Amino acid sequence: MARKSRKETVVLPAPEMDTTCRAGVYVRLSVEDKHTHTVSIETQQLIIARYLEQNPEIIVVQTYIDNGATGTNFHRPGFQQMLSDIEAGLINCVIVKDLSRLGRNVIDTGYYIERYFPMQKVRFIAVNDRYDSSSPDNAHDGIIIPLRNMINEAYAMDIARKIKAQQRQAMKDGKYVGGRTPYGYLKAPDDCHQLIVDPVAAEVVKTMFQWAAEGAGLNTIAVRLNEAGYLSPSHYKRTLGEITHENLVGNGHWQTRTVAKILRAEVYTGDLVQGVSKIIDHKQVRASADEWTTVRGTHEAIISRELFAAVQKALDQAAQQAKDREIHSWSPNLLRGKIFCAHCGRSLHRQKCIRRKSQEVYVYHCISNNRIKRGVCPGAFIFEKELLDALADMIQEQLDTTLGQYSLGLENLSKEAEEQKNIQAKIASRKQEIQQLRTYQRGLYEGLIQNHLSKDEYFTFKEKYEAKIEAISGEIEQLKAGLAIIAKQLEQYKMLSQDAQHIKEDRQLTAALIDRLIDRVEVSREKRITVRFRFQSEFEHCEEVLRQCRNM
Repeated sequence: MARKSRKETVVLPAPEMDTTCRAGVYVRLSVEDKHTHTVSIETQQLIIARYLEQNPEIIVVQTYIDNGATGTNFHRPGFQQMLSDIEAGLINCVIVKDLSRLGRNVIDTGYYIERYFPMQKVRFIAVNDRYDSSSPDNAHDGIIIPLRNMINEAYAMDIARKIKAQQRQAMKDGKYVGGRTPYGYLKAPDDCHQLIVDPVAAEVVKTMFQWAAEGAGLNTIAVRLNEAGYLSPSHYKRTLGEITHENLVGNGHWQTRTVAKILRAEVYTGDLVQGVSKIIDHKQVRASADEWTTVRGTHEAIISRELFAAVQKALDQAAQQAKDREIHSWSPNLLRGKIFCAHCGRSLHRQKCIRRKSQEVYVYHCISNNRIKRGVCPGAFIFEKELLDALADMIQEQLDTTLGQYSLGLENLSKEAEEQKNIQAKIASRKQEIQQLRTYQRGLYEGLIQNHLSKDEYFTFKEKYEAKIEAISGEIEQLKAGLAIIAKQLEQYKMLSQDAQHIKEDRQLTAALIDRLIDRVEVSREKRITVRFRFQSEFEHCEEVLRQCRNM
């Protein structure tokens, strides 16, 4: 809080308004600009620092940096944080090196400069463009600013077009433009656009094509590779250092889709086929065949074109046979995405068994031994009807137990209403506390203007108040969660009661009921069923949150 002057004889004039220029410095560097020294982060900060030396009345409160962020949109962390600080009243001035650092989108950049900043009473300064919204000299820049924004947007679009044109030309020249190389190839040490054969993986590719030419199916090839102990492409590339992130390495097993992708790739014949996908509305979609760029003989082949053609013919025939196969109607899979093998953790496969003399039946079984390799899993097998009957009993038992425990807590509803009032009172009290702290914050600015506080004192007190406000805001959110939980508890009890009654009257489980009550089902070889219910621990969690609210 601001300190009063000890000199009783001096009367300080009361300020009419807060005229302190509390600035936020904004710097941005896009990917395209990273090789240009004139727009580097350091250069932008240096130019702004020189400007601030000539304008000592401006106090820099915060610097916001977006490194590697495009200027064509405003979804940038630094920029969004700056907007939050503007709306919180922490800064009332924004300084950039030039207009292009703010953005290269005509409409949005114009909105912030001409509408948003004036509405928030924020002074905007673009140093190199010699623009200052508070200067009378810029009163007639209503035409110049949009024009400069149009130039900046055109520049961004031109850069994007040039990059795409350069990439397309590289494809036409037979240069590989992908990030990671196809399995079986490496990048040449002296040319990252040239593919060379990886002698280790190439042997695996040759074997795969040979098996396919001999009539082996995709699943058969995947199982053989797993049984032979060959590393899957992602795990192999991790050993080479090409892949480092755990999310990109998969489970380590060969899959049929991976086998199919390799067997369909012309790259192994020494030809490059690129541009098979494109970006539309920020989404990657497959391009039509006439948009692909194909260049023959760009690198050493691993297999012959004749072998490749033979494999394509075999794959096409297998695909056609699958299409021609008679399709039987299936009943809905009530446990889709929820039933797993208790041993290997993989999803259990649902299969329809057609019987001539009796009604068709459905079974769930683990197919890891057929899809990965023999002996990888003990296996699990269970008839669907047997499983659903067991689940109905288990759901009934768990609902009775949970509802019985919770009903004890509903005996005194007046106590719950009183608890709700107490939480509401705590929220109101903390909101008043935040309001008082914000008043103190505004007093800091006055104290700084009137030289009652030094800059160091100002920032010290400011950080303390901000920390207190943040802590109290967190408590308010926790108390609000407590209020929501009180209402949710009763509603949850009613819904579970209805579900329990439904199962008692009709043991037929539905997909909606299973989705609402069950999170995961595991079946073992011995047909032991383990269920993780979605409601099992919800009431315990609610009670824990309410206990925390009572202690606040």
